[in-house]
Amino acid sequence: MGVLQGKRVLVTGAAKRIGRALALAAAREGADVAITYRGSVNEAERTVEELRGLGVRAFGVNGDVRSEASVQDAVARALGHLGGLDVLVNNAGAFQTEALEKISVEQWDAMFETNTRGPFLVAKACHAELKKARGRIVNIGSLGGIHPWSTHAHYCTSKAALHMLSHTMAKAWAPEISVNCVAPGMIVNGEVDPAYEHFAQKTPMKRNGRAEDVAAAVVFFASGPHFITGQMLVVDGGLGL
Repeated sequence: MGVLQGKRVLVTGAAKRIGRALALAAAREGADVAITYRGSVNEAERTVEELRGLGVRAFGVNGDVRSEASVQDAVARALGHLGGLDVLVNNAGAFQTEALEKISVEQWDAMFETNTRGPFLVAKACHAELKKARGRIVNIGSLGGIHPWSTHAHYCTSKAALHMLSHTMAKAWAPEISVNCVAPGMIVNGEVDPAYEHFAQKTPMKRNGRAEDVAAAVVFFASGPHFITGQMLVVDGGLGL
């Protein structure tokens, strides 16, 4: 039996990439899983089929974390499928490279809508069920929210805000809900891209991260002691040292 056997998990933005790995990791540990997606319909359908292939109940719900009405609808449908909620993983996020002086107000606001407001809206919509279940929230932050990246100012700032939101949620919603944050470094999702190889050379562990590394950290917070709250686990192979 897996460490999440019988648990009900919601992962936002989980049709592909890291979110998909997080959902699959939860399912392998025995959890029933609902995922949200926005535009990636085909990818979401494939991920749900993979999840069901692991012998758990799995569902996909369309939703936009930037919209309060959409979040409330998506969460209601997900909870209806799952019958409640034990773990929320706020994974949906946006990433963009742009010189600081060229970032428009629209770009700045769009980054915060997804990376900071989105997790706030989803967590708020899930609060009652998580409180009832003495559940957990795991937010996906970033090494960029700790260390400034000069060509990602809006991204870094939005993730730094998410880190503080995680701490605030942990304090506000204790003792019923534990809230923690996983901050990945350079994650390559399995593909080989020479453009990222210089990051591996700068990393003490001499490789870039994989989605499975992030998933292991999320499973720890989802299944470990409920007493652990308000913490951040950086998954970067030492890149930020």
